[in-house]
Amino acid sequence: MPTLSPFAPRSPGPPPGFERELRVLHLEDSEADHDLTFVHLARGGLRVKMRRIDSEAEFLDAIERAEWDAIISDYNLPGFSGLVALDLLKASGRDLPFILVSGEIGEDTAVKAMRNGASDYLLKNNLARLVPALMHAVEATETRRARVRADRELDESKQRLRELAQHLQNSIEQERIAIAREIHDDVGGSLTALKFDLAWIARHSDSAEVLGRVSSALETVTLAIDSSKRIMHNLRPAILEQGLVAALHWLASRFEKRTGIDCEIRLPTDAPELPSGVPLVAYRTAQEALTNVTKHAQATRVQLDLALAGGVLSLEISDNGRGLSADDLAKARSFGIRGLHERAGTVGGWVDLTSGSGGTTLILSIPLTLPGTASRPEIAPRDDDDPSQWGAL
Repeated sequence: MPTLSPFAPRSPGPPPGFERELRVLHLEDSEADHDLTFVHLARGGLRVKMRRIDSEAEFLDAIERAEWDAIISDYNLPGFSGLVALDLLKASGRDLPFILVSGEIGEDTAVKAMRNGASDYLLKNNLARLVPALMHAVEATETRRARVRADRELDESKQRLRELAQHLQNSIEQERIAIAREIHDDVGGSLTALKFDLAWIARHSDSAEVLGRVSSALETVTLAIDSSKRIMHNLRPAILEQGLVAALHWLASRFEKRTGIDCEIRLPTDAPELPSGVPLVAYRTAQEALTNVTKHAQATRVQLDLALAGGVLSLEISDNGRGLSADDLAKARSFGIRGLHERAGTVGGWVDLTSGSGGTTLILSIPLTLPGTASRPEIAPRDDDDPSQWGAL
């Protein structure tokens, strides 16, 4: 029958860190051995509350219904054994110190028990080691639990940071859209109307001085319109409305024309419907990568590849430039690369960056859950085609 041992008389003092009472589940069919174990623990300065059980059913009920600090188990019990109890404990998913005690345990059995997760094993004729073994097992378990809690809290913190980054990124993009719309509707409309008015004045004036001022004003307004187009495009690339393939083709063409660096483009002819947010992330990644090539790579050739295989969208941008050193990647203010990682994470993707003397390769990978595979033809804008323009005036 299960028994509950009373408190033992206090020894001169408990071991440091064990002032609290320990709840110990004792698998033992001998009442005398149970009492002897209790006495050894009390003499070692531990305050313990022990419950003795001797069957599998009682063991399962005990670990299910109560919280324990440790389990001390005999090796041989009628119809039951310590190794079976250890397996049942592992199957329950509970992380508890498990000390195996026996009068006849062999070395092979002890090794097997330790491999299966036992904290320690003792012989009944050497119970003087019981208190240090129990203290060590409890401390090790608590340290392991603390590490698990810390890891879990760290994972939760990382998840909250990812969610915050995604929220901030979405907020930034929404704000960019709103500003681009204001520039298009208000600033762009006003500048366009002003250009028409200046053109009207030029047609209805014969004064050379007036015509000169009008011509100068038209040049200023044209520059303002061009600046507005550029700002609006940087805020929200309207080319994305035509699809990611068209946007990347246009971006690479503009890059090649602006920098003189050869840009080889490999894009699919079938562009599937992509989840919301993915096209913008891919476009911004390519834009940032090409900007870095312009600023730092000293490259003469760039390759841009977009592929979709196995439900994963892959965008690879590589160059033949000088590469990045470890110091470049470790710079405290290298926010461009960090921003790429954070931006990819908002859509469940990741960025791999490799660099050497032969150049740098950046790969964006985004797992997709595609709603369909409807294909659309590739749109290749002309070099002089700027989809962010308001039209010819």
